[in-house]
Amino acid sequence: MTRARQDGSLLTQAIIIALFFLWGVANNLNDVLIPHLKKAFFLSDLQSGLVQSAFYLGYFFLALPASIVMRRYGYKTAVLVGLSLFGLGALMFYPAAAVLEYPLFLAALFVIASGLAFLETSANPLITVLGDPATSERRLNFAQAFNPLGSITAVVLGGQFILSGVEPTQAQFDAMSAAQLAAFQAQEARSTQVPYLVIAAVVFAWALLVAFTRFPAAATRPQKEDVANAPSASTAIAALLRRPHFLFGVMAQFFYVGAQVGVWSYMIRYAQHEVGMGEKTAATYLTWSLVGFMVGRFVGTAAMVKVSPNKLMAAFAAINTALTLFAAFAGGESGLLALAATSFFMSIMFPTIFATAIKGLGPLTKTASSFLVMAIIGGAVFTALMGAVSDLSAINYAILIPSACFAVVAAYGLSAARAALSTDTNSAPKAPLA
Repeated sequence: MTRARQDGSLLTQAIIIALFFLWGVANNLNDVLIPHLKKAFFLSDLQSGLVQSAFYLGYFFLALPASIVMRRYGYKTAVLVGLSLFGLGALMFYPAAAVLEYPLFLAALFVIASGLAFLETSANPLITVLGDPATSERRLNFAQAFNPLGSITAVVLGGQFILSGVEPTQAQFDAMSAAQLAAFQAQEARSTQVPYLVIAAVVFAWALLVAFTRFPAAATRPQKEDVANAPSASTAIAALLRRPHFLFGVMAQFFYVGAQVGVWSYMIRYAQHEVGMGEKTAATYLTWSLVGFMVGRFVGTAAMVKVSPNKLMAAFAAINTALTLFAAFAGGESGLLALAATSFFMSIMFPTIFATAIKGLGPLTKTASSFLVMAIIGGAVFTALMGAVSDLSAINYAILIPSACFAVVAAYGLSAARAALSTDTNSAPKAPLA
């Protein structure tokens, strides 16, 4: 390989890795928006949880269209479409805050997530094919390790520039006049405008960089083997539905994302209810939890050199099942610390499930990738369910839902580890007959 080609490949990888950072920002700003909009629009936990429902519905509905774009026009086009939608959704926050309409915030989040569906559907499989298939899990975990940097940035900046720290009691709200309540709402809503305008500017600038960067042929048009062997969309879907291991992977991703989004979405709420923390202090706990998530990505990736990725994932998921059960029943600051600790062990789950589920699928990979991105709708389903449980009982009991989700991930990790062992045994050279 020439130096010029190596440099081009490194530049492409750097641009792709930056996308992991950008969608980390978008995803985890929601964890700040949930308590913020709950306060600004006087919402219940279920209603505030619709932030994640609207967001992850965008992933669900746009993942298959993203797959079709990739199949016809290549990864680069999918990335450009994704960045354009991402930027447009961020711009929509300005009018949503100006007119004080909660449904418009939800619409903006849907458009942002529609763009992220294109980005994640293209970037995740692209990383896995840029190198040795045997190390695809480690390579994707490395790229995904930059995602928490965006998550941490989002919570730090969101806590600084979106959360006001002004938290009137119910008695203080009751004492406000209609004009005072309207002024409070307007001030809280307007705090989202500048941060999302900045995000839109960065995203559109990155889209221009992508547009004018020369990508390798594999990223700009369908690969020859894909064109020659690629089945139609309906044929690919039918083939995938006949693969139990892949379907289990989609289910595991559905439950994992539900657990991750649910824990992060309600961590601030849990701290407020169980410990009596202010929103800014609670956001600090979430920030450190995300630091643990980032550290876990690097530690987990390094551990995979010697430990089976799926066995490691199963062990981490079992630990998280125990931690969330403790948080549900112990409560208080110890429960909050247990909840925050889950992020370290969540770190390797998404990329390991993704890489394991699509391994060996050949021309089915792009369609399979869209199914795994569609599974992100778990974040919409379980976050709303947790909000409903919280409204009916208390926020700590809502944490039982992530407990069940992590148990499913542990089962998938054990199943995938057994399947990998069986494959290795069957492919090993047989001893000659005597």
